[in-house]
Amino acid sequence: MRRPGFWLLASVLWLLAAGCFHRETTVQRGDRGQILHRGIGSEVSDLDPQLVTGLAEQCVVSALFEGLVTEDPHDLHPVPGVAERWEVSSDGLVYTFHLRADAKWSNGDPVTAEDFVASYRRLLTPALAADNAGLFYLVLNAEAFNQGRLADFSQVGFTALDARTLRITLAHPAPYFLGLLTQMPWLPVPVHTIERYGPVDQRGNAWTRPGRLVGNGPFVLKTWRPNQVIVVEKSPSYWDAARVRLHAIHFHPLDSQDAEERAFRAGQLHVTYTLPVGKVDAYRRTAPQFLRRDPYFNTYFFRLNVRRPPLDHEPVRRALALAVDRPAIVEHLLRGGQQPASSLTPPTLADYAPPAVVTTDFDAARRLLAEAGYPGGRDLPPLELLYNNSENHRLLAEAVQEMWRRELGVDVRLVNQELKVVLAARRAGQYQILLSDWVGDYPDAGTFLEVWRGDSGNNHTGWSSADYDTLLLAAERTVDPAGRGALLQRAESRLLGAMPVIPLYFNTHVFLLRPSVQGWYPTVLDHHPYKYVWLQE
Repeated sequence: MRRPGFWLLASVLWLLAAGCFHRETTVQRGDRGQILHRGIGSEVSDLDPQLVTGLAEQCVVSALFEGLVTEDPHDLHPVPGVAERWEVSSDGLVYTFHLRADAKWSNGDPVTAEDFVASYRRLLTPALAADNAGLFYLVLNAEAFNQGRLADFSQVGFTALDARTLRITLAHPAPYFLGLLTQMPWLPVPVHTIERYGPVDQRGNAWTRPGRLVGNGPFVLKTWRPNQVIVVEKSPSYWDAARVRLHAIHFHPLDSQDAEERAFRAGQLHVTYTLPVGKVDAYRRTAPQFLRRDPYFNTYFFRLNVRRPPLDHEPVRRALALAVDRPAIVEHLLRGGQQPASSLTPPTLADYAPPAVVTTDFDAARRLLAEAGYPGGRDLPPLELLYNNSENHRLLAEAVQEMWRRELGVDVRLVNQELKVVLAARRAGQYQILLSDWVGDYPDAGTFLEVWRGDSGNNHTGWSSADYDTLLLAAERTVDPAGRGALLQRAESRLLGAMPVIPLYFNTHVFLLRPSVQGWYPTVLDHHPYKYVWLQE
């Protein structure tokens, strides 16, 4: 007969074993400790708001810095940020911002109007070559200073009237201006801190590393281990710290969508950056509580380098565009509510109807290619299609590769690289065809069309058109919405007629989200102000 002590020991061993099989997950610990774990796709290139342009960077930078205005978490309309209030002149040209007395940098220094002026001067300095400098061209004389035609920055429309009053003078009225101020290039940077680590107008300045970065947002940078994790913690110096409920955010760069989905299933992530297209249906059937398909102001397209033969020949570019079966891509490959793109600008704006120029017509594509001297693809040299490491991007590239081979006889060779390498190749023009996408910076057609100006820092196709630039300039200076929309339509038709870009589809944001994440609302720009987010056990 066994002794009673045996049963006690057996019970203890069983409980210990059960604990091994029910170990607390990262997500469960995060829920208890208000630590959000977010997948951001690729590794960030930097955390300098004036230099970065990617979505992964935006996810992190928005936690560390705050602009004059910030975004409402429900619909992203502008709400007070560093500026507690502002006035606009009757002609819509002069904005006067009154800064909060308790707005501070993370080192305890006050955030002043002069900090904003110094930040904007840095961004517009030609030597910095900021890709997004064009977003400032609506400010008086900003374009002339950025292009070196004006040396006196005091003539640019930024004035610190005193420590807490900033005046911005526009070159023309812009109803979307306040929304523009929430974007990364408009965030202030600590110029005095940047100067400690090198020239302020030099790329590669290491001021954004842990222990050096000074921000003014709701979180401060604690850890940055490249390709592993970026950790930010709640800032005690943030003016609205009482509202911030998260104690920390862990950003996880995972190039592989499959690896990210596995991390979510294993309880390591609260929210993913995306979801492998092959698993959308499975989650819809078996775990719909995790699946999100949110509206998104985002278009996928191919950039074509018109400086590289044979893509310098417009009929070749148009033939490639006509030979893409967009309905097949969204219905059979993506399956996340995306729509075939008949334009570059998404058709979701209340005051703008994009021209439906882009179609699928295999017969017309074959005729154009033959007229260009390449019947059936004969004598056309192989084309190279570059995309970043991503299972979804690989499937998309393979699908279009097969369409062009089957319908046109074109030999397309696929090349995939890490996102940092792809971005460097884009800037240097070292590509033929590049899979790209663009998320609007603000809800206006101009955010998609300004990219393709001849002097845009985000163009990178080699294409430019004086007519196109003139139409955009006229639209900028047109106050009447109908007249402005008509000018933008003509500009977009001109762009798509020349086809330096091939629109593919209007995207949705398909991702996974834990029910414990609160305050995470569907927004068309996929922005989620972290000070309104918390975790519910």
